[in-house]
Amino acid sequence: MKHSTTPQTRRGHRGGPARRIGRTLALVLPVFLVLSGTLAVTRVNWTGSPSSSALTASDVSGAEVSSTSVSRAPQDVLRDQLIAELQNKNPGVVLTHLQQAVNGRPSLARHCTSIARAVGQAAERMYGATRAQSYARPVCDTSYASGVLAAAHS
Repeated sequence: MKHSTTPQTRRGHRGGPARRIGRTLALVLPVFLVLSGTLAVTRVNWTGSPSSSALTASDVSGAEVSSTSVSRAPQDVLRDQLIAELQNKNPGVVLTHLQQAVNGRPSLARHCTSIARAVGQAAERMYGATRAQSYARPVCDTSYASGVLAAAHS
């Protein structure tokens, strides 16, 4: 039996359709995520006013912003807005808005725990411990639930 001294080429060395799809996703997915995150942030009302309509990025250029809202940190504005929203909406809706805000503006993630806890405490004062606890879900770990519990025992 004679052995060949020329190296054998591997089949599929350059990759098949799955590899091409993977490369395409690797290039397109980060661009899509950045654009979708940017668009989500433009839909969040960062002004601090508890109005039901959110400002878009194009609205901000023509809007007058008061000096008090400029000096406030975004996490404080969001916390106050969500607590005010409890007047008209149940805590489940407010927690959804908190999650959307954190997803849309990742810099708020480090404040998510304190915001959820404050929302939980406010919900306990408004709904009572049992009813407020029924809205608990894993937004920012269990901070909402611990806020309800802390307010109930204080």
